[in-house]
Amino acid sequence: MAQVEAATERIIAADPEAVFDALADYKEVRGKVLPGKYSEYEVREGGDGEGTLVHWKLQATSKRVRDCLLEVTEPTDGQLVEKDRNSSMVTTWIVTPAGEGRSKAVVTTVWDGAGGIGGFFERTFAPKGLARIHDELLANLAAEVEK
Repeated sequence: MAQVEAATERIIAADPEAVFDALADYKEVRGKVLPGKYSEYEVREGGDGEGTLVHWKLQATSKRVRDCLLEVTEPTDGQLVEKDRNSSMVTTWIVTPAGEGRSKAVVTTVWDGAGGIGGFFERTFAPKGLARIHDELLANLAAEVEK
């Protein structure tokens, strides 16, 4: 099995603290900024960064739905890590300064891909699809914090 990685980034016209706080706010903000590919969103524990347990389903393709139960940690300042209890998927969000009143938000997701021909297609197409979904999420987040 090869590891599959999808990454995207966006410059947001808001301070890094505001962007990170919104991203880590699973109670109020995260559910509002998730694109339509997400469903059954539910905060099961916590709700603010470290210690949060959150559930959602992600419709990655017309045939592929991931049932995700994510444990949230904050290993360093400006970093949020979501580890899926149901798979090998790990998503890391990093928010850093990008000039006066601006932030750079980077999201990277990695998982153990399938083998064989299915794995080839997964490694080829899944990163682009997930990057599009994350780009939409970051655009929604930007719209939320740039108000």
